[in-house]
Amino acid sequence: MGVVVRPYRPEDRDGVRCVYANTAFFGRPVEVYLDDRELFADLGVSVYTDHYPDYTFVADAASKAVGYVLGSPTGDVGVRAHTLKSLPRILGRLIACRYRIGRKTLVYVGMSVWAGLRGELLEIQLTEYPANLHINLEAGYRGRGLGAALMRAYLDKLRSTGVPGVHLVTTNRHRAALRLYQRAGFQLLQEKRTQMWQRYVDGEVRLMAFGLKLGEAAGL
Repeated sequence: MGVVVRPYRPEDRDGVRCVYANTAFFGRPVEVYLDDRELFADLGVSVYTDHYPDYTFVADAASKAVGYVLGSPTGDVGVRAHTLKSLPRILGRLIACRYRIGRKTLVYVGMSVWAGLRGELLEIQLTEYPANLHINLEAGYRGRGLGAALMRAYLDKLRSTGVPGVHLVTTNRHRAALRLYQRAGFQLLQEKRTQMWQRYVDGEVRLMAFGLKLGEAAGL
């Protein structure tokens, strides 16, 4: 049976969280740098599945989510507001020891904070590109055109609701993803070198922000 791209359903929630965690470290599992994938998913992806399900699409292989694209039509502004509302629940779980917090997590949090203080992180707040997006596929399903199909579904949804533009942030190490974005017509907006990942990888890591005005034809 083939893989189909379709709108998100509530029963996809756990599958999307799993793909998110399985691909977190440059396409590899999040356990490289965090101790608990549930904490990672609660902080990073739950806001989208819980508050923006109409803007989420999945790649479905025999009723299993093996990839997704998701985002918010208002970008980081809307996401931040919902995330702040969820923090008391997440903090409650932390206090109740429902997450595993070990040395890996503490080191990563410290490196993230230090990168932010050094001004190494990117956040796009341009009225031309209000929406954001995140896209991921399990390793065994890459290179089969599913990324392009997911991207088309999401961009069509944004266009249908009158969103003028969309942005994303990735790194120079996501080479296949960079090719996908360029084929879709995204243009580089900003770029910064970061030392945030120097503990985990060899070579330079650059954060790259791309934007697409949705009045423009996509190349996918």
